[in-house]
Amino acid sequence: MKTTGTLLLVPSVIAENTAEKVLPSYVINLINDIDEFIVEDERSARRYLKNVGYSKPLNSLILHTLNKHTDKNEIPFFIESLLKGKNIGLLSEAGCPCIADPGSEIVKLAHKYKIKVKPLVGPTSILLALIASGFNGQNFAFNGYLPIEKNARIKKIKELENKATHNDQTQIFMETPFRNMQLLNDILKCCNSSTLLCIAANITGEDEFIETRLIGDWKNNIPELHKKTTVFLLYR
Repeated sequence: MKTTGTLLLVPSVIAENTAEKVLPSYVINLINDIDEFIVEDERSARRYLKNVGYSKPLNSLILHTLNKHTDKNEIPFFIESLLKGKNIGLLSEAGCPCIADPGSEIVKLAHKYKIKVKPLVGPTSILLALIASGFNGQNFAFNGYLPIEKNARIKKIKELENKATHNDQTQIFMETPFRNMQLLNDILKCCNSSTLLCIAANITGEDEFIETRLIGDWKNNIPELHKKTTVFLLYR
């Protein structure tokens, strides 16, 4: 009976040059056994593999690009090798795959075709930020990326603050690194001064920054977050 391959969910690092610190050696060994990956960006994927000591020639890799520009009709072709019995890696840009990235579409297909899915251990900024925040770790919600348009973003922030207050629920969200400061300024302007905000930036990196303060206190101590991988958490 013909068997399918395994879809390996390959974690990346959150902060640069931290692979030895955050990835178990067995994960790096498994990565070295794969020569076909589904990635968000080919250039950053090659750079990441080089940094973890990937042993095969990088120019021999088969890379399928899956991002917001990918034609949905192309996606089923990405798993052809899996159906033929070959293992493929699904590689995230930062942290673990399928959280705030399009990789879940591949995993959904894998389950549809009875392909084994194997998640590999690696860092995830969302859970690391949550456990370091001091907020409710039993009732929490990850809200992904907030709207880009300012009025819609402010409306969403107020909605999340209301949920944190009335549901006793930690609200977790993030932003594209180059828009962090716009998001932070909107949080500080529209949230109650007694609401708690945790900012967790560059988790696991040498310049890791994780602090929880009242909104009123943050207004006088605004950190520089531009181009830093950051997670925001609200709680009352």
